[in-house]
Amino acid sequence: MPTITTEYKGDMLFESKVDGHSITIDVPEGMGGKDRGIMPPQLFIVSLGSCVAAFVAKYAEGHGINTKGMTVDVDFEKAEHPTRLTNIKVKVKMPEADCSEACRREALLKVAEHCPVHETIETLNQVDFDIVSE
Repeated sequence: MPTITTEYKGDMLFESKVDGHSITIDVPEGMGGKDRGIMPPQLFIVSLGSCVAAFVAKYAEGHGINTKGMTVDVDFEKAEHPTRLTNIKVKVKMPEADCSEACRREALLKVAEHCPVHETIETLNQVDFDIVSE
C-alpha cells in the first residue's frame, strides 16, 4: 500500500495526499480550527462508511440487488479519558432493494462487516509511532 503523507500547512490546517488525490483537514475550533476542511474523527468515520458502501454496492450489483438511492449512515459518539470514538453504528439504507428475505439481508450484513476498514477496527491492537528528524 502507498504511504499517505499529511503535511502541516500552518494555522492548524493539514493536507493529506495519496495517489494524486488530496484532502484538506482542519481541527475543532477549540484547537484553532476554522472549518476549512473535514476533521480527523469525521474522516475516520467517512472511511468506514465509504468502505461499507463500496463493498455492499459491489456485492449487491453482482447479485442483481437494486442499489439505486443506497446510502450508508454512520453515527458515533465521542468519549473522553482516553479521547476516542464510541458507539459506532452503521446503517445501510437500500430503498429500492428487496431486502425482506432473511438470507439476502444476512448476506448483505456479512459483506458490510467484512470491509477492510471495519475489519481493521475490529482487530487492531497496535499502531507503531516514531518521531524522526530528516
